[in-house]
Amino acid sequence: MSVEPALDHSVSHLSKYDEVPQELQRAMLRLNFPSSYVVVGAYRLFTDKSLYVPVWNKCRNGARRGLICGFAWMCTSYNFQRRIIKAVLTNPSSIFSVRYITRFTETADDLSHETLFGFRLPFSISTYVAILLVGSQVTSIITFFLARNIRIARQRAWDQTVASRGKGPDFWQPYVEEWDLPPTVNERWGRLDRIFKMWFWKVIIHKVILLPLSLYPFVGTFIAAAFKGVSTAQDLHKPYFAAKKMSPHQEAVFIEERKWDYRMFGFVAALLEGLPVVGLIFTVSNRIGAAMWAHDLEKRQHYVAAQRQCTTSVIGHSNGFEVVQT
Repeated sequence: MSVEPALDHSVSHLSKYDEVPQELQRAMLRLNFPSSYVVVGAYRLFTDKSLYVPVWNKCRNGARRGLICGFAWMCTSYNFQRRIIKAVLTNPSSIFSVRYITRFTETADDLSHETLFGFRLPFSISTYVAILLVGSQVTSIITFFLARNIRIARQRAWDQTVASRGKGPDFWQPYVEEWDLPPTVNERWGRLDRIFKMWFWKVIIHKVILLPLSLYPFVGTFIAAAFKGVSTAQDLHKPYFAAKKMSPHQEAVFIEERKWDYRMFGFVAALLEGLPVVGLIFTVSNRIGAAMWAHDLEKRQHYVAAQRQCTTSVIGHSNGFEVVQT
C-alpha cells in the first residue's frame, strides 16, 4: 500500500486541501483561470434568455432615453472637443503631448498622416482621444438615466445565476480559513480602502485621476484597468461576502490569499467595463461571471470545512482513546 509523502506546511501558501476529489476537479480547473469567468459571464448574458430578458426589461426605457440624449450631445460637441484635444496634444509644454512617439504634420487630417512608433495610423490620435472622451461622457449620460434600474438588474442577474446552479440561500456557509498560515493584513489599509470607496472619493479617483489616464493614447486604457482591477473584483464579490456574513478582516484575508486571482479577474472586468457605452453591458455580465466564480469558491469552502471537521473528529477520537488507555 503506497504512502503519500507528508506535505511541508512551512510554506504558508501551500494547503493540504489542494488535492480535491474528482467531482471538484473541474471547478478547481476554472479557479486556476479566474479571468475566464468574465468571458463565461458575457456568454451567458448574451445567450441565456432567463438572464438577458429581465435585464433588458428593467433597463430598456432608461437606456433609450440615455442613448437619445447621448447621441445629441455627441453630435453637438464632438468637433469642438476634438479641436481642443488636438491643440493640447500638439502643445509641446502639455503633459499629454505625444510628440516623442508621434510625428504630426501641419496638414494632418483624420486619415493616416500620423504614425505611432513608426506605424501609420488609420486615424489621428486626437480623433482617438476625442472618441474615448465623448464616449465616456455618453456613458455617463446613459448611466444617469439608468440610475437605480441597472443596480437592480445587476442584483437580479446575480440571484438568477445562483438560482440556475440549483443553490439557495443555505448554500452560503460561514467562512472557513483554507490556509494553514493565513497572511497578515494591515487593518489601517482596510480603513483607508473603505474611505476611498465613499461616493465622493470614487468620483475623484475615477473621473479626475483615472479618466485622464485612460485617455492617454493606447496604453492608458490598460494602465487604468490595472489600477482598478482589485477594487472592481472586490465590488463584484460584495454579494458573496454579504451572503457568507464575512467580517471586514475575513474579507481582507480572503482577498489577500487570492490577490493575483482578484487582480487577473478585476483587470479583465475593468477593461471591458471601461469601454464606452458597451461597458455598461459588461457591468451586468461581470456580475454573472463573479457569481459563477463565487459558486466555485464556495464549493471549495464546503470541501475544506468537511475535511477540517473530519480531522477534528479523528483527533477527538484519538485523544479519547488515549485517556481510556491511561
